[in-house]
This record gives sequence, structure tokens and C-alpha cells, in this order.
Amino acid sequence: MDLNNIYSSKRTGKSTGQEYARSIYRRDYDRIIFSSAFRRLQNKTQVFPLPGSIFVHNRLTHSLEVSSVGRSLAAIAGEFIVSKYHSDLTPKSMEFYLHDLQDVVASACLCHDIGNPSFGHSGEDAIAEYFREKESDKAFKNKFSEPHWADLTNFEGNANAIRCLTSKQSGKESGGLGLTYSTLASIIKYPCSSLAIDKEIIHRKKFGYLQADRDVFLKITEETGMNRVSALKSIFPDYSSYVYQRHPFVWLVEAADDICYNIIDLEDAHRLRIIEHNECAEVFLQLLRELEGDDTKKVKERLLDIDDKNAQISYLRAKSISSLIYRTGKLFGENLEKILSGTLNCALYDLIKDNNSSLSYIANFSVKNIYNHRSVVEIENAGYNVIRELLQHFIPPILKPEYQRRKIEDKAVKLIPHQFLFDTEEPYMKVLGVIDYISGMTDNYAVDLYKRIKGIDMGMNSGSMSFSK
Repeated sequence: MDLNNIYSSKRTGKSTGQEYARSIYRRDYDRIIFSSAFRRLQNKTQVFPLPGSIFVHNRLTHSLEVSSVGRSLAAIAGEFIVSKYHSDLTPKSMEFYLHDLQDVVASACLCHDIGNPSFGHSGEDAIAEYFREKESDKAFKNKFSEPHWADLTNFEGNANAIRCLTSKQSGKESGGLGLTYSTLASIIKYPCSSLAIDKEIIHRKKFGYLQADRDVFLKITEETGMNRVSALKSIFPDYSSYVYQRHPFVWLVEAADDICYNIIDLEDAHRLRIIEHNECAEVFLQLLRELEGDDTKKVKERLLDIDDKNAQISYLRAKSISSLIYRTGKLFGENLEKILSGTLNCALYDLIKDNNSSLSYIANFSVKNIYNHRSVVEIENAGYNVIRELLQHFIPPILKPEYQRRKIEDKAVKLIPHQFLFDTEEPYMKVLGVIDYISGMTDNYAVDLYKRIKGIDMGMNSGSMSFSK
């Protein structure tokens, strides 16, 4: 990949015009911040259910923190690229890497989770399983082509993010948020279709675009110089199964996310008293020793001036993230040639973790004590059932012609906001409209709607009157 051709200031849709005080890429950041899809992340579970008086992270606070880390990583990466490839870069490219790359990565980090449904990964699982359970229902399955069925039975928040950011909803402007192709390319961790999933290959573990959004995906690859994997053309000759190399900026976005959720989930566990204070502090201190050497004397001295236990852990968390940013930025430079050639098959964070006992300990502790904590498992179970019931309420009616619907089915369709009802007879697009609606819901909205259609809670309140568009 040519470093002079992997970024683009062009946008989706019809958005054009002269930029003044804000750069083109800074404008992406602002558009995401002010979007309703981003605001709804405030009430989407990150890991722990929102417990009220004890602050833990939700999808919105997580995304803001990932964006902050991503901006720092991009600054390091940009300086490295300009320093090493100075003679190969145009003046425009040097300006981009020194000043604009930070905004591109920060923007991509903001929206890396924007396609995730309510209730974390259990929401994704609920959507995929709803269709997998209908595998034996030939009348239902035969409504969809093979590529469309693969999209539905492997539903993926990463692919849905591209849809959230670029698709045209009924009655709305084309191009979605109108983001630059650079920002969009930076969030496609898995640049392949659902038919090309391969769990053993990092850029094909999941998939990155839905068939409905194939054209915009191909436009992103074209505008940002992404390389199609030529060796796979004979295996996947069909348009529905294109496979591309990851865009280089993706590695920075992925690393920022990995750093934040691994380190900050441990801090949340401390606040919720899932991990004892001294154990948590020692894990962070050991991590710093492994990242920076044996000398943590200054860190320990600083801890003596902090009496509050949560503040002590916050300080150690900040130091740990700072050290990981520096180490990851260095690894990006060391592996840039592999990244550009598409031969790196390991996340940057994993390159550190594989040689760091503290990060391995945090990962193992998190799986055992955080991600399988009773409160987490409870909300995952509840969320799975809520999402599944909502799908069952809306999908059978939406697939019937209007004249064949029973009155109760017609009323179910009337609950779906207008922007999610597409003027088409294609079952795949009708179903995607329902998925767009349900995957965009906050946890509270999904639960409230579930209660109302089940008759558990009745009456009128502000939550029942509208869906935030």
C-alpha cells in the first residue's frame, strides 16, 4: 500500500463545501459526537449493568476513552511515518500524517462500537441465533439468498457500524453521517463479506460489511487504496465475497480499544469490589515493572500521597495506559512494513500481551471474574431474551404482504418508526429495517418496549412516545 494514497478527504453522500476553522477530518469527529447514534451509546452496556450509585463505564464513556488513546497512538504513528518515509511522502501527505491522522483515528475510535446492539455481545448473539434457529424452516430461509442469509446468521456489530454511519434511512439524506472514507476505512477490522469468515485469520475472524452496504464498502476500499487479497480471487470470485487487506489505520483503532477495555474493565471491577484493592494495585505495579523496567519507586512514592483507594487505582490505570500507548506506538512502527503488505496476523496489543505476564493475568482474571460475574451473566441472559422477543414480534409481520397481515400483526408493524420501513418487497431489506431499529435501541428502550408489547407494563410515558431518531 502506498502511504500517499491510503487516505481520502472525500465523503459519503453529497456532502461538499469549503472547510474553514475545522479541518475536514475534525469535522468527522464533531459529526459523530452530535449524532443520535453516538448519544445512544450512553445507555448501552459495556460490561457491567449500570448499577446506579457506583460509576462504571458504558459504551459512550468507553468510546470517548478509546478515542483519547487512539489520538495519542496516531500522533506517535504519524511522527514515525514522516520520519522514516520522509523522502517518499508528498508535502500533502506529510501534513496529513503530522496533523490530520490524529483526527481520523480519534473519530474512528469514537464510532468503533456504534453498530453494537443493546446488552453487549449477547445482543449480537440474539440476532444471529434468531435466524440460525430458522435454518430448518425452508419456507423462511428460502426468502433469502445465500449471501443475505450469511449476513443474518452471523450478525456482527462491526459490519453494522458501517451501516449505521453510511446507510440512507427512509426520509433522510443519503450518505448517512457523511464521514470521510479515511475514517470509515479505519473501523473496518474485518474487510470481507460474511461468506468469507475464517476464524484463523485476523482480518477474517468476523465480517465487515452487509451485502446491502457492499457498494459503499467497495467505494471505501477504492478511495483509501485498500488491496484486495489477490490469492483469494479464485476462491471467492463472486462480488459478495470480496476479501481485502486491513487498512493500516485499523491497527491503531483496534489497539486503542484493546488497551482501554482490558485495563479499564479491571478498574471497574475494583470499584465494584470484584477484585481486592491490594491485589489490583499489585497487578498494575507489576505491569508497569514489565513495561518500563524494575524501577517503580516514583510511582509508589506518588501512591503514598493519595489516600483514596479508588484514586490510587485510577492513577495506576493512567500510568499503565500511558506505558501501553508508548509501547504500542513503537510496535506499530516496527511492524509497519508487515501491516502495509498485509502479512501481520496478530493484533498489536497481543504482541505485547504474549510477552507480558501481567497482561495475561488481567485477561485471564477478566474472563473468569469479570465477564462471567453473576451480574454480567444475568444481564446477558435477560438482554438475549429481550432482543429475541422483539425480533419475533416484528419480523414475521414485516415479511408478510400488508393484505395478508392479521390486525395484531399490522399493529406490530405500526410500532416501527418510519425511517426503518424501506419501500421494497425484498425480504432481506425489510428484515434489515427491523434489525436497524432493534440494534439501535438503548438497553432501557429495548426493555421498556419489551414490557409493553408483552403487557407487563402498560400506560403512557415519554419513553413510549417516540424513538430517538
